[in-house]
Amino acid sequence: MAIATTNPANGEVLKTFEPLTAAQIEQKLQLASSAFRDHRRTSFADRASKMMRAAEILEKEKDECARLMTLEMGKPLKAAVAEALKCATGCRYYAENAERFLADETVETGAKRSLIRYLPIGPILAIMPWNFPFWQVFRFVAPALMAGNVGLLKHASNVPQCALKIEEIVRRAGFAEGVFQTLLIGSGPIDGILNDSRVMAATLTGSEDAGIQVGISAAKRIKKVVLELGGSDPFIVMPSADLEAAITTAVDARIQNNGQSCIAAKRFIVAEKIAPEFERKFVKRMQDLRVGDPFQEGTQLGPLASASAVSSLDEAVKKSVAAGARVLTGGHPLNLPGSFYAPTVLTDIPKDSPAYSEEFFGPVASIFRVKDIDQAIQIANDVRFGLGASAWTNDPAETERFINELDAGMVFVNKMVASDARLPFGGVKYSGHGRELAAQGIREFMNIKTVSIQ
Repeated sequence: MAIATTNPANGEVLKTFEPLTAAQIEQKLQLASSAFRDHRRTSFADRASKMMRAAEILEKEKDECARLMTLEMGKPLKAAVAEALKCATGCRYYAENAERFLADETVETGAKRSLIRYLPIGPILAIMPWNFPFWQVFRFVAPALMAGNVGLLKHASNVPQCALKIEEIVRRAGFAEGVFQTLLIGSGPIDGILNDSRVMAATLTGSEDAGIQVGISAAKRIKKVVLELGGSDPFIVMPSADLEAAITTAVDARIQNNGQSCIAAKRFIVAEKIAPEFERKFVKRMQDLRVGDPFQEGTQLGPLASASAVSSLDEAVKKSVAAGARVLTGGHPLNLPGSFYAPTVLTDIPKDSPAYSEEFFGPVASIFRVKDIDQAIQIANDVRFGLGASAWTNDPAETERFINELDAGMVFVNKMVASDARLPFGGVKYSGHGRELAAQGIREFMNIKTVSIQ
């Protein structure tokens, strides 16, 4: 895939970049290795002051960062500004909490002194997606650098200017050269980078296939990986729920980031008693969405990231309809310049159709009617994914069942699934393993060293 900035709102190629040569990659690996030797010895206070500076830059330059995001992958400008500010919040969170998260833990063993110490391991390769081009990276950068590790970013090839801007921000914040570097490369060199003894681990957010390939490559070298892969998140609505709140949130949960989010709600599982009203109002609000130029104020739904994304989504919808699914609205690309797809709602979903269990990356919702909570949980879990789940109920017993029985790394009750620096983020089953964010995320790439002194 070419490394280029292509505006998905009109298909115009704005800027192209030459990928790094093998010699240039080697130079960056050498620099990362030498930078780690110094960076690991810096104090938490020193790292925190620089991370706070990165937060300040993000806040001051939020509009510039947002413009790059919207230009390269098409999210509405308002959402892009919010993403830049969320990155600043993440930087501040780890600046304020990293030392506490990684403090020595004393253990009583009978020895004079026993403790657990968290120590950095070295350069980490971060393979990141285009859909949240700043937040996905900064939620790696902030904990990794605060922990004393260094980062190598292989960003998605369609967001090169975002990738370069992030490196610039980290450098301007005061971190030494080589502590965080962007690698403008395609997928070809990844295996060789993982094979390099100077690279100690990897984290990937992306597709199942990419996760499997990186997982295999890392396993061959006995290197740890954190994988955050796809999701086909359920959004369950029971009769006791606040139906108006559920419907309003359901639309937002489906179209966030133009429907291109791993934690976007994709399968809407609704109790039969309230299903007719839910369907009617949900469809109407999907039809009323303002679709268009993501730079225009008031746009609620922008383009998909590429023409190929539209083709893939449309093919999956057509296969589902051919298998028996019924279209309540949409179900086709829009006749607009750029990569736009109509807000779509499907129902009567056959089990052998893509809409039943696949991850639809775009504004397509699947509605299922269920007779009770048992069937709701059964359908919710009847997919290979297990990232997030949103459950709407005011019944305490139902709440406990959803928390305990939904196969998901995250369960949000009476709210949409979201990432929050204070909470661990990740999934189970084919949605990956390991956790990002919170204390659990910063500890993923540490040498958890046992010390016993007699």
